[in-house]
Amino acid sequence: MREGIGGIWLTQLVILFILIFVAFLALSLNYTKAFKVKNELLTIIEKREGMTSGDNGSIGIINNYLKSNAYFVTHGCPENSYGVRDLNSQALTLVTKNDKSEYYYCVTKVHSPISNNKNNYYYKVNIFFYFNLPVLGDIFKFDVNGSTKNITNPADKLQSY
Repeated sequence: MREGIGGIWLTQLVILFILIFVAFLALSLNYTKAFKVKNELLTIIEKREGMTSGDNGSIGIINNYLKSNAYFVTHGCPENSYGVRDLNSQALTLVTKNDKSEYYYCVTKVHSPISNNKNNYYYKVNIFFYFNLPVLGDIFKFDVNGSTKNITNPADKLQSY
């Protein structure tokens, strides 16, 4: 009887370690995907010199990139940033103090403090990812943040902070 109870405890211990390993693997895969998406968004903004609209603008390219990579995670954005509510339009929405809307990504234009040039700006980008487990589903949402290099005379008309 003692060996049967010991075997049950050992089996439960093995199952617990397998669940911890699967959770770690799911977290690292989701974070890697979000990190890759964030880096691509920063590259597009740098190449297009800001958050431009139009046929070849950065907003449309970013939205198409997110749709093609099945990125559909939404979350709230920080105040005084710009967010995108709909990946099918090229509209950036200024996030106000009491705004509870859900956005696919957030962009903030910031004046570069270390530059002597008054027209140097950089962009901070926030995207989001879920920590989800195969059986339990979505558990937590996390932010992934990044910023571009300095851009002199950006092509957009966004308000900076």
